[in-house]
Amino acid sequence: MENKFAFAKDLVYKAGAYILEHMEEGLEVEEKTCATDLVTQMDKNVQALLVSEILKHYPNDAIFAEEGQLKEDIEVGSVWVIDPIDGTANFVAQGYDFAVMVAYYENGIGQFGIIYDVMRDEMYHGGGQFDVKCNDKVLKPFRNRPLKRFLIASNAGMLERNDWGVADLTKDCLGARAYGSAAISFSRILQGRLLTYITYLYPWDYAAALILGEKLGYQVMTLDGAKPDYKTRQGIMMLPKEKISELQEYIYRRGEN
Repeated sequence: MENKFAFAKDLVYKAGAYILEHMEEGLEVEEKTCATDLVTQMDKNVQALLVSEILKHYPNDAIFAEEGQLKEDIEVGSVWVIDPIDGTANFVAQGYDFAVMVAYYENGIGQFGIIYDVMRDEMYHGGGQFDVKCNDKVLKPFRNRPLKRFLIASNAGMLERNDWGVADLTKDCLGARAYGSAAISFSRILQGRLLTYITYLYPWDYAAALILGEKLGYQVMTLDGAKPDYKTRQGIMMLPKEKISELQEYIYRRGEN
């Protein structure tokens, strides 16, 4: 596993270098499900690079990736979960606050996750048998403090509508942030800068963070408290295990409008 983990980190750095080399080129931007759900040729090219290198070195492994038809069952065999550029709208609009995410699972069990904030050159990596680090710095497990001393993250729509009581929760903590990227939001939690991230996500958006967070005392669950299905877009939250009951008082009280 150590060799595979080292390979994965090197590959994600390679993907980041590719983005930096080509990001000044004209972007071909397409809308997927809505005006803010974007894909560019860079998303496709980065995914192709990642998939090609993985299958060249590990031809018997499977791929579950955001773009295209590569949607293998994460519960069966050795599966790589890929989000080539998380935060594509940020990438298109400002060239910042986006990340490459890769996770590796064996029969549904996360072995390691990687979130690479390309522009800050910060790689969050580890989980499973590995320490969770930001670059070379070992990250500390969750440290509890009162709710009113934490910030949370969500998306603008949920906050405006108070979906699942997110706006109510915001009133009882220091406030909310919307980064426009699951990867960036999760990285803030891993650093201890956010308490929770609550939004709607696909499996490739949370697969790496789930592995990383478990090692530090966090849990990824659906908004109704179930295990994510790794198949569909669901309401998802990452939160400290110590705070589950406290936060569910808000989430369960409201439900989805």
